[in-house]
Amino acid sequence: MDHRILGRTRREVSAIGLGTWQLGADWGDVEDSAALAVLDEAAESGVTFFDTADVYGDGRSETLIGRWLQQNPAWDGTVATKMIRRAPEPDLAHATYDNFRAWTDRSRRNLGVDTLDLVQLHCPTSDVIASDAVYEALDRLVEDGAIASYGVSVETCRQALDAIARPHVATVQIILNAFRRKPLDEVLPAAQSAGVGIIARVPLASGLLSGRYTTETVFAENDHRSFNRGGEAFDVGETFSGVDYAAGVEAAATFSELARGVGLEPATAALAWGAQQEGVSTVIPGARSTEQARANAAAGEVEPLSQEFLDAVRDLYDTTFREVIHPRW
Repeated sequence: MDHRILGRTRREVSAIGLGTWQLGADWGDVEDSAALAVLDEAAESGVTFFDTADVYGDGRSETLIGRWLQQNPAWDGTVATKMIRRAPEPDLAHATYDNFRAWTDRSRRNLGVDTLDLVQLHCPTSDVIASDAVYEALDRLVEDGAIASYGVSVETCRQALDAIARPHVATVQIILNAFRRKPLDEVLPAAQSAGVGIIARVPLASGLLSGRYTTETVFAENDHRSFNRGGEAFDVGETFSGVDYAAGVEAAATFSELARGVGLEPATAALAWGAQQEGVSTVIPGARSTEQARANAAAGEVEPLSQEFLDAVRDLYDTTFREVIHPRW
């Protein structure tokens, strides 16, 4: 497994991490034993970065990771969590030191740690990212010893660039995959220049890039791929990367052909594509089974993808999604 330095945290993390939204909620049901087994398999496969949030299952994801950490004290990894989505709105009115302190104290209890490795503002409104007072409050949390570093998880490239410009922002988390390429234009170069880590989320476009879905696939009612296709619950870009599902299925079939043409399974190729982008610190696919966790981690060992494959993936985006996706996020 390849490892990189995670921006201003100065922590070394695996190129393939583990996103744990699936272990909390909104992806169908996952039993506690299955969730802990996923964490086991990811760690055994070389993963040293777990990403969670205080709202994933109302703290369930954090609590499960906390249980796992107690059972695995020798694991030398990094756990990133997020905050602000417990507020009625993730806006400036709720982005106060007192709220930050309450939310981080809850996450510390859930995870069973004194100091959180990395706390990210969880897709807040743009006024939060623009506020000097917000960063002053986050700096106080660092001074208090409640958190070691902080970052911002964003929806748009504009928000990412604004966060990167802040001197103590350690990381930016953003959607990046073969169907969401806009961060390659300015965000990754800016992050590299500033020494900010990039955490690439939704790397499989909510599973589309695995090539396993058809237009007839049915998702559970409590799976966001059923209830958020139009952005009913949160930003539509978080579900299938914002692409139309039927168009995504068709494009994923083409991507699958390209991947198998270079001897890789589609999901492996998609994760390797993200991890091999210059400036990416870690890619955080989710997993609902040990098999998925093991296969995801293997993408961190893939040899550099050929220029022919990379060009074909770019052309697929340009002809299928650029006109719709690029202006929006």
